[in-house]
Amino acid sequence: MTNPTVRFARLDREKMEAIRALEESLGKVIVAFEPVIRLADLSPEEIARLKEAEQELGVVLVAYDES
Repeated sequence: MTNPTVRFARLDREKMEAIRALEESLGKVIVAFEPVIRLADLSPEEIARLKEAEQELGVVLVAYDES
């Protein structure tokens, strides 16, 4: 298994403005990351299972392909 990694997202002006607008509307600070791995292509049912597990465990889960 490889070690999955993320880095701070490289954002253009349009994306930065969208995030700033979201921060303003939520009243929260948002940090954008981008994966340096290939995310798994999940079915809607698999996504639902992942989200249920996140709720139960109180964590953020990310599925990725090892290749």
